[in-house]
Amino acid sequence: MDDPILFIPGLLCTEQLFAPQIVAFADRPIMVADHRQHDSISAIAASILEQAPARFSLIALSMGGYIAMEIMRKAPERVAKLALLDTNARADRPEQADRRRFLIDLTRKKGFGKVPHLLYPGFVHERREEDEDLKAIVVDMAVETGPEAFIRQQTALIDRIDARPHLGEIACPTLVLVGDGDRLTPVDVSREIHEHIPGSDLVVVAGSGHLSPLEEPEAVTGILREFLNRR
Repeated sequence: MDDPILFIPGLLCTEQLFAPQIVAFADRPIMVADHRQHDSISAIAASILEQAPARFSLIALSMGGYIAMEIMRKAPERVAKLALLDTNARADRPEQADRRRFLIDLTRKKGFGKVPHLLYPGFVHERREEDEDLKAIVVDMAVETGPEAFIRQQTALIDRIDARPHLGEIACPTLVLVGDGDRLTPVDVSREIHEHIPGSDLVVVAGSGHLSPLEEPEAVTGILREFLNRR
């Protein structure tokens, strides 16, 4: 039997992020990680490992990628294959951390209602900024995540480490995938990850922003299928 697949969504994302891929890979055991209960990347990774299968293929996007890199530090022997989607190995720059603190403060003082709408344009390719159907999915995922979990997630992201010094230790087959229009973690950021992981593949998805599994589901599913089926 093929290895189970463990999906780790991004910030403010739920299993809906990977809905097309969950359907496509329904012949495999699937788990979608819960990354909403803790306020550090290390604690989130430890919690996921407690619940995960003994060995699995790991597919993770954005914040999920930060957690996946921590899992690779904690338990590399449990990961059969690794796919890092639209993510970043660096720690937050000061201005990024300040932006997260602003959003935490906004959530606490003014409520959470405006936050998903403020973040949406950065999540998607510029041609999808007025896509109300896609925006509805993104807002729905954010509402399901909720304000308290959002604050925990942002706190974890502010405090995360620079993972680049550890990437060279990753020995399992690895795919690095990014949308060509990703404005949060641009192509150069993924190329840096690819260059640090020996033998990894880099794939750039045309017409996609940061949420590539939702924006270009057929292309991403096909790329993941080829990667996972490779012997």
